[in-house]
Amino acid sequence: MADTATRYLYLARHGEAATEDSGLTAAGRRQAVLLGRRLADRPITAVHHGPLPRAAQTARLIGEQLGGGVAVSACAEAGDYVPHLPPRGELPEDSAEFLLRFLADTTAEEAADGQDLARRAVARFTGPVAGTEERHELVVTHAFLVAWLIRHTLDAPTWRWLSVNAANAALTVLRFAPGRPASVLLLNDQGHLPEELRWTGFPPELRI
Repeated sequence: MADTATRYLYLARHGEAATEDSGLTAAGRRQAVLLGRRLADRPITAVHHGPLPRAAQTARLIGEQLGGGVAVSACAEAGDYVPHLPPRGELPEDSAEFLLRFLADTTAEEAADGQDLARRAVARFTGPVAGTEERHELVVTHAFLVAWLIRHTLDAPTWRWLSVNAANAALTVLRFAPGRPASVLLLNDQGHLPEELRWTGFPPELRI
């Protein structure tokens, strides 16, 4: 059997952005820099990010804090998409209407593309790695993919990604070790951010 080693996958939603198509706000830039400083002493060897400006800018600012030896590159798998569009029968009866309204604007084409990208993201970013050296890599992405990879790690029902959210520049860490269950080490950790920069991207009723 080929050797495999542990993968540590660091996940971060991009910093705060004014709109979906814009770059970061001043607060978002601060969030990205502070997250980069938080990660500066970790043995991260690669930063992957989605193609949209808010993710690319966040990744670049984090990369500057990590030093010149860490590759920062865009990939479609880290983009902003709906990873799974559940049919009504898959959803709990008491929340089905709410969840279906949330996803109502997703077209059939977007759903098919998202399902394909989500499958590729799981293949690319999860599971133990080949070889004998553990790997630490960061994915700067969007709330939906953070939720999907957490759901995958916990082997939860596919619709369950809809019950997970990610704050801007919050840190989630997943661990994939040979011969062990996949695990969530950190979830939505914002300890690197001052109070005024925490919980952006969350509706008020979900901020704690």
